[in-house]
Amino acid sequence: MKLKSFVLSSLFLAIGFLLHQITPPFLFGMKPDFLLIMMFISIFLVDDHKLTTIVGIVSGILTAATTTFPGGQIPNLIDKIITCQVVYMLFKILKNRVNNNITIILVSFIGTFISGLVFLYSALIIVGLPVSFMTLLVAVVLPATLLNSVVSFFLFRLVNNALRYSMGN
Repeated sequence: MKLKSFVLSSLFLAIGFLLHQITPPFLFGMKPDFLLIMMFISIFLVDDHKLTTIVGIVSGILTAATTTFPGGQIPNLIDKIITCQVVYMLFKILKNRVNNNITIILVSFIGTFISGLVFLYSALIIVGLPVSFMTLLVAVVLPATLLNSVVSFFLFRLVNNALRYSMGN
Protein backbone atom coordinates (compact mmCIF):
# COMPACT_ATOMS: atom_id res chain seq x y z
CA MET A 1 0.00 0.00 0.00
CA LYS A 2 1.37 3.35 -0.99
CA LEU A 3 0.78 6.43 1.12
CA LYS A 4 -0.57 8.25 -1.95
CA SER A 5 -3.22 5.55 -2.47
CA PHE A 6 -4.15 5.60 1.20
CA VAL A 7 -4.52 9.40 1.21
CA LEU A 8 -6.49 9.37 -2.05
CA SER A 9 -8.91 6.75 -0.71
CA SER A 10 -9.31 8.67 2.55
CA LEU A 11 -10.03 11.84 0.62
CA PHE A 12 -12.64 10.11 -1.55
CA LEU A 13 -14.39 8.64 1.50
CA ALA A 14 -14.38 12.02 3.25
CA ILE A 15 -15.86 13.70 0.16
CA GLY A 16 -18.46 10.95 -0.17
CA PHE A 17 -19.36 11.22 3.50
CA LEU A 18 -19.74 15.01 3.34
CA LEU A 19 -21.79 14.91 0.15
CA HIS A 20 -24.01 12.24 1.68
CA GLN A 21 -24.57 14.36 4.79
CA ILE A 22 -25.32 17.68 3.08
CA THR A 23 -27.37 16.49 0.10
CA PRO A 24 -31.10 16.75 0.72
CA PRO A 25 -33.42 14.07 -0.65
CA PHE A 26 -34.58 15.15 -4.11
CA LEU A 27 -36.07 12.22 -6.04
CA PHE A 28 -39.19 10.97 -4.25
CA GLY A 29 -37.38 11.41 -0.95
CA MET A 30 -34.28 9.59 -2.21
CA LYS A 31 -30.73 10.76 -2.59
CA PRO A 32 -27.65 9.08 -4.03
CA ASP A 33 -25.43 7.21 -1.58
CA PHE A 34 -22.35 9.33 -2.22
CA LEU A 35 -20.23 7.43 0.29
CA LEU A 36 -20.94 4.17 -1.54
CA ILE A 37 -20.20 5.80 -4.91
CA MET A 38 -16.90 7.24 -3.69
CA MET A 39 -16.04 3.85 -2.19
CA PHE A 40 -16.50 2.32 -5.66
CA ILE A 41 -14.41 5.03 -7.33
CA SER A 42 -11.68 4.63 -4.72
CA ILE A 43 -11.54 0.87 -5.23
CA PHE A 44 -11.41 1.34 -9.01
CA LEU A 45 -8.66 3.95 -9.04
CA VAL A 46 -6.43 2.52 -6.30
CA ASP A 47 -6.67 -1.16 -7.34
CA ASP A 48 -5.19 -2.63 -4.13
CA HIS A 49 -6.92 -5.48 -2.29
CA LYS A 50 -5.60 -4.61 1.19
CA LEU A 51 -6.69 -1.02 0.78
CA THR A 52 -10.06 -2.20 -0.56
CA THR A 53 -10.64 -4.07 2.69
CA ILE A 54 -9.69 -1.00 4.74
CA VAL A 55 -11.95 1.20 2.59
CA GLY A 56 -14.83 -1.23 3.17
CA ILE A 57 -14.33 -1.26 6.94
CA VAL A 58 -14.03 2.54 7.16
CA SER A 59 -17.09 3.00 4.93
CA GLY A 60 -19.00 0.58 7.13
CA ILE A 61 -18.02 2.48 10.28
CA LEU A 62 -18.98 5.84 8.74
CA THR A 63 -22.37 4.61 7.55
CA ALA A 64 -22.98 2.80 10.84
CA ALA A 65 -22.32 6.02 12.73
CA THR A 66 -24.82 7.98 10.67
CA THR A 67 -27.52 5.45 9.81
CA THR A 68 -31.16 6.40 10.34
CA PHE A 69 -32.29 2.78 10.08
CA PRO A 70 -33.16 1.44 13.55
CA GLY A 71 -30.48 -1.10 14.49
CA GLY A 72 -28.70 -0.56 11.17
CA GLN A 73 -25.19 -0.22 12.57
CA ILE A 74 -24.07 -3.83 12.26
CA PRO A 75 -25.87 -4.45 8.94
CA ASN A 76 -24.10 -1.37 7.51
CA LEU A 77 -20.70 -2.71 8.54
CA ILE A 78 -21.45 -6.17 7.15
CA ASP A 79 -22.78 -4.81 3.88
CA LYS A 80 -19.81 -2.53 3.17
CA ILE A 81 -17.22 -5.22 3.92
CA ILE A 82 -18.92 -7.73 1.61
CA THR A 83 -19.73 -5.16 -1.08
CA CYS A 84 -16.17 -3.84 -1.33
CA GLN A 85 -14.84 -7.36 -1.92
CA VAL A 86 -17.38 -8.07 -4.65
CA VAL A 87 -16.75 -4.69 -6.27
CA TYR A 88 -12.99 -5.27 -6.22
CA MET A 89 -13.44 -8.63 -7.97
CA LEU A 90 -15.79 -7.09 -10.56
CA PHE A 91 -13.30 -4.32 -11.31
CA LYS A 92 -10.50 -6.88 -11.68
CA ILE A 93 -12.60 -8.87 -14.14
CA LEU A 94 -13.78 -5.88 -16.20
CA LYS A 95 -10.70 -3.63 -16.12
CA ASN A 96 -8.95 -3.42 -19.50
CA ARG A 97 -11.75 -5.45 -21.10
CA VAL A 98 -14.58 -2.94 -21.02
CA ASN A 99 -14.54 0.86 -21.37
CA ASN A 100 -13.96 2.52 -17.96
CA ASN A 101 -17.21 4.51 -18.17
CA ILE A 102 -19.24 1.37 -18.81
CA THR A 103 -17.30 -0.49 -16.13
CA ILE A 104 -18.09 2.12 -13.47
CA ILE A 105 -21.79 2.10 -14.39
CA LEU A 106 -22.03 -1.71 -14.35
CA VAL A 107 -20.06 -2.13 -11.16
CA SER A 108 -21.95 0.68 -9.46
CA PHE A 109 -25.26 -0.91 -10.44
CA ILE A 110 -24.26 -4.37 -9.25
CA GLY A 111 -22.41 -3.05 -6.19
CA THR A 112 -25.31 -0.89 -5.03
CA PHE A 113 -27.74 -3.77 -5.51
CA ILE A 114 -25.49 -6.15 -3.56
CA SER A 115 -25.00 -3.53 -0.85
CA GLY A 116 -28.74 -3.07 -0.47
CA LEU A 117 -29.41 -6.80 -0.60
CA VAL A 118 -26.78 -7.64 2.03
CA PHE A 119 -27.91 -4.74 4.24
CA LEU A 120 -31.57 -5.79 4.11
CA TYR A 121 -30.81 -9.46 4.64
CA SER A 122 -28.48 -8.85 7.58
CA ALA A 123 -30.95 -6.34 9.07
CA LEU A 124 -33.72 -8.93 8.67
CA ILE A 125 -31.67 -11.49 10.59
CA ILE A 126 -30.25 -9.15 13.25
CA VAL A 127 -33.04 -6.66 14.04
CA GLY A 128 -35.96 -7.44 11.75
CA LEU A 129 -37.51 -5.24 9.08
CA PRO A 130 -40.44 -2.82 9.46
CA VAL A 131 -42.00 -4.13 6.21
CA SER A 132 -41.38 -7.15 4.00
CA PHE A 133 -37.97 -7.82 2.48
CA MET A 134 -39.34 -7.74 -1.09
CA THR A 135 -41.17 -4.45 -0.49
CA LEU A 136 -37.96 -2.77 0.65
CA LEU A 137 -35.98 -4.37 -2.16
CA VAL A 138 -38.37 -3.05 -4.83
CA ALA A 139 -39.21 0.30 -3.23
CA VAL A 140 -35.77 1.30 -1.93
CA VAL A 141 -32.91 -0.82 -3.28
CA LEU A 142 -33.85 -0.89 -6.98
CA PRO A 143 -34.44 2.87 -7.32
CA ALA A 144 -31.25 3.56 -5.32
CA THR A 145 -29.37 1.22 -7.64
CA LEU A 146 -30.49 3.14 -10.72
CA LEU A 147 -29.84 6.53 -9.14
CA ASN A 148 -26.37 5.56 -7.88
CA SER A 149 -25.41 4.17 -11.30
CA VAL A 150 -26.19 7.45 -13.03
CA VAL A 151 -24.54 9.62 -10.38
CA SER A 152 -21.46 7.38 -10.23
CA PHE A 153 -20.89 7.86 -13.96
CA PHE A 154 -20.78 11.65 -13.58
CA LEU A 155 -18.71 11.60 -10.38
CA PHE A 156 -16.24 9.15 -11.93
CA ARG A 157 -15.77 11.42 -14.95
CA LEU A 158 -15.32 14.42 -12.64
CA VAL A 159 -12.78 12.64 -10.42
CA ASN A 160 -10.93 11.20 -13.41
CA ASN A 161 -10.61 14.62 -15.06
CA ALA A 162 -9.50 16.23 -11.80
CA LEU A 163 -6.82 13.59 -11.28
CA ARG A 164 -5.63 13.87 -14.87
CA TYR A 165 -5.25 17.66 -14.60
CA SER A 166 -3.61 17.48 -11.19
CA MET A 167 -0.96 15.13 -12.57
CA GLY A 168 -0.23 17.43 -15.49
CA ASN A 169 -1.42 15.11 -18.27
